[in-house]
This record gives sequence, C-alpha cells and structure tokens, in this order.
Amino acid sequence: MVNARDRAAEVARQVRDPEMPMLTLADLGVLRDVELDGGGEVVVSITPTYTGCPAMATMRDDLVHRLREAGFDRVEVRIVLDPPWSSDWISERGRAALREAGLSAPGPAPRRTGPIPLTLGPARSAPPCPRCGSAATRLTSEFGATACKALYRCTGCQEPFEHVKEI
Repeated sequence: MVNARDRAAEVARQVRDPEMPMLTLADLGVLRDVELDGGGEVVVSITPTYTGCPAMATMRDDLVHRLREAGFDRVEVRIVLDPPWSSDWISERGRAALREAGLSAPGPAPRRTGPIPLTLGPARSAPPCPRCGSAATRLTSEFGATACKALYRCTGCQEPFEHVKEI
C-alpha cells in the first residue's frame, strides 16, 4: 500500500509546466521535494527557472489544486532558491519531450564560480534543428515566447524553432 507522502509526491510529479506543457514540473527539474509534516500538511518545494519567472504563481496554484483534488486538504508550496535551478536539471525524458514537440533542448549549462559577469552580446550556442537534425541554424531572436527560450531558423529545412536556453 502506498503511503500518503508517496501518493502526494506522485500527484505533484504529474503537474505540467504552464509554459511548456509537454513537461511535468518533475521533468523540468523545478519540483524539488514533497513532504508530509506531522500535522498532515503536504509541503511542496519548487525552484524557479530564473528570477522573476512569471509561471511560478501558476505552478503553485496548479500544485495546490491537483493535491487538493487528490484529497490533501492542507497544502503549502515553498519557493527554494538555493541551489539555483539549472537547465541541467531537465530529465532525459523531459529533453526527449522537448524534441518531440519541436523545441531544441538545452545543452550543458555554463559552469561558473564566483560572480557572474554581465554580458549583453548574442547567445553563443548554435543548437541543432529539432526537426531535421541539421547543425546549420541561425539565431533570429534572443527571446521567444518566453524569456527562457530563443528563436532560431534552420538553414537546412528552413523551419523556425525555439531553443530552451542553457541556464
């Protein structure tokens, strides 16, 4: 028999990202922890993909709604900022779902220590086309439908696509 904490964790793992609904919050890597406190309250910890992510309120509301639907009357969602989220936290299943949806999955996140320098130049990555696999792609806009994506065009198949940025 599944205990209440495991049941709550399973419900939370199924909640989808509002901006990239092909991903669950677990596959995106923002779902950090699900606990059941001594009083029966479900405490879910999530981490934003970047400071000021506008989807955080929707993620919180969706988690609360789904958990309450599953019979958990008391739910708290905590925002955890340390360690900060990294695109490296996207699961392999999540990366495959991005590619299947026609989005380019991020490559390895940059490794940094100490202060992060502010650079205002264009992105350095040249992701392969998620449709035809060509490496001949060109940046068309540093920002896509959301700030965490950039727009590219494949010069091979001529198709535009979004690339999830490495963070």
